[in-house]
Amino acid sequence: MQISDRQPPRRAPAPGLAYRLGKRAFDVVAAGGVLLLASPFLLLAAALVKLSSPGPVFYRAPRAGRHGVRFHMLKFRTMRVGGDAIDRRVTEAVDPRITRVGAWLRKSKLDELPQLWNVLRGEMSIVGPRPEDWDIVQNHFTAAHHRMLETRPGIACSAETRWYPDLTWHDPPPPGVPIQQHYVARHMPAQVAEGIRYADRQSFALDVQILLQTAYCVLVRSWWPQRPCPLTAADMQIDPPRKP
Repeated sequence: MQISDRQPPRRAPAPGLAYRLGKRAFDVVAAGGVLLLASPFLLLAAALVKLSSPGPVFYRAPRAGRHGVRFHMLKFRTMRVGGDAIDRRVTEAVDPRITRVGAWLRKSKLDELPQLWNVLRGEMSIVGPRPEDWDIVQNHFTAAHHRMLETRPGIACSAETRWYPDLTWHDPPPPGVPIQQHYVARHMPAQVAEGIRYADRQSFALDVQILLQTAYCVLVRSWWPQRPCPLTAADMQIDPPRKP
């Protein structure tokens, strides 16, 4: 069922003009500056991807952007070519499709640097809800879930910092349950609920908080053992829309 066939979602209160203009200006300056400064690392990552396995350097992931518009999110390719079948869009904790170089890129988050180009194009923001797979949105989003799509998806998001390194590690599927089935039933609702909380509460202070938490996760929590934190029913509960 397509998005247009469903009831329109209740809109969250729109952020102020100063916030929208300031955030877009920050996105452009930050994305352009980081791309320039990180260009040596980008070239190194591109060379490693190309030399380690046959196929393109970049993976163009179909995602649902602001207002449900489809776009292709750029990432360094971390899987073998042909590993992105529609029923296997979600990766497992130990996934044989991921290359050795791809595993290192994922752990260091370098695979996500090309998304800065999506930020410059206005398809993404530095901070925002987690961008969801296009086909999963088409097949599994409800009208309530669409509230998350009222703002641009982000590279850094509260769902990533809350359940770092990822939800599969914190909440693995039971034996015999396919990872994508488990994702749609539990992980997707939790991440959408977290994205809606961001869309309803977005502010400069919240964006700075998420950026600091992201830096802490990459620099500290990547190397610091932690306990798994399985999901609860409350994590998947969508908050009622806030009044303007």
